[in-house]
Amino acid sequence: MTAATIFLVALCLRPAITSVGPLLPQISADQHLGEAASGMLGALPLLAFALVSPQVHRVAGRHGAERAVFGALLVLAAGGAVRSYTGDAGLWIGTLVIGCAIAVGNVLVPAIVKRDYASNVSRATGVYTAFITIGASVASALAVPIADAVDWRLSLAVWSGLALLIAVVWLPRARPRPVPAAAGGPIGSVNVWRQRRAWFITAFMGLQSTSFYILVTWLPTIEIAGGVTERTAGVHLFLFQGMGILGGLAIPILLRHPGRRSLGAVVAGVPTLAAILGLLAVPELAVLWAGVAGVGQGASLVTALTLISLGGRTQAETTRLSGMAQSLGYLLAAAGPVAAGLLAERTGAWQASLVLVVVLSVLQLVAGAAAGRDRTAFQHPARSAAT
Repeated sequence: MTAATIFLVALCLRPAITSVGPLLPQISADQHLGEAASGMLGALPLLAFALVSPQVHRVAGRHGAERAVFGALLVLAAGGAVRSYTGDAGLWIGTLVIGCAIAVGNVLVPAIVKRDYASNVSRATGVYTAFITIGASVASALAVPIADAVDWRLSLAVWSGLALLIAVVWLPRARPRPVPAAAGGPIGSVNVWRQRRAWFITAFMGLQSTSFYILVTWLPTIEIAGGVTERTAGVHLFLFQGMGILGGLAIPILLRHPGRRSLGAVVAGVPTLAAILGLLAVPELAVLWAGVAGVGQGASLVTALTLISLGGRTQAETTRLSGMAQSLGYLLAAAGPVAAGLLAERTGAWQASLVLVVVLSVLQLVAGAAAGRDRTAFQHPARSAAT
C-alpha cells in the first residue's frame, strides 16, 4: 500500500496548470493580457520544467527521491497561493514556482515507478497517468464553476489544498533514511545525452507535450471564439482530459511487448491527428473531437513515460533520461502555447494554430516509430572506450 501512494502524488501534477485554460478569458480581461501574453502565462510552467528537470537527479542524489517529492508538494502549495493572492507580479512568480515544483515530480515519479513496479512498468505507468489525468480533468471541469461562484483567484488557489493533503499522506515516505550511492548516479555512469535512443524518446516526449499544452491552454478559447459558452468549453476540456484515461489504460497492451512498442507509439498519436483534422473540417462536432484528441493524448503520455521508464537500466539512468527528455521536451512544449497565440493574433483566427498541431502530430508519429523500434542498449563510457 505504501508504494501505491506514488499514484496520489500524480493527482497534484496537473491541476495547477489545467485549471488555467478555461479561465484564460477571465484572467486576460482582469489582467489586460493579449493572446501572446496569455500564451506566455500558459508556457511559463513548461519553461520551468525545462530549466529544472536536468538538475532533479542532483537533488534526489543528495536528499533521496521521496524527500525531494515531499518538498516539491510543499513548494507547489505555496506557489498556488502566491499566484492567486500576491498581485500582478505574483501571478507570474507563482506560476514559475508551480512549474519548478511540478518538474521535480515529473522527473522522479517515472524512476520511482520503475523501482517499485519493476515487473510491470507499462501497466503501472498507465495507472499513474490515469491519476494525472483525473486530477487534470477535474480541475478543468471545476475551474469555471468555482470562478463563477467566487472568483478566478480562488479557482486557481484551491489546488494548493490538494497538494498539502497529499504531502501529509506522503510524509511517512519522506523520513530521513540512508541514501544509496546510486541514487544520484555513480561516477562514470552512462551519459544519456550521447545516446541515440534517448534523443528519439526526447523528441517523442517533446512533440506530444507541445500538442497537449497547446490544446489544454487554447482549446476552450478556440471553442468560445466559435460560439461555445465558457462553461461548455470547460466541460469539453474535462472530456478531453477524461478520455485520456481510456487511452492511457489501453495502450500498455501494445507497449508490454518490446516488438510492438514502435506500433504502440504510432497508434498512440493517430487519434490526436484525426481529431484536429476533424476540428478543422467539421468544427460543429467539437465535443467529439475533444474526446478523440483526449484518447490520443492519454495514450501518447503513457507511451512517453513508459519509454522513459524502460529506457534506463538502473534508477539512476532512468532519472537522468527522465531529466533529459523532460528538459528538452518541455522546452519545445513551452513554445507551443506562445506560437499558437501569436498565430491567432496575427491571422485573427485559430485555423493556423490548429494546423500547427497537425504538423506536430505528424512529426510525433515519426519520432514514435523511431523511439519504439530502436532498442540499442545505452553505451557505458568505459565499455565504449574499450571498443
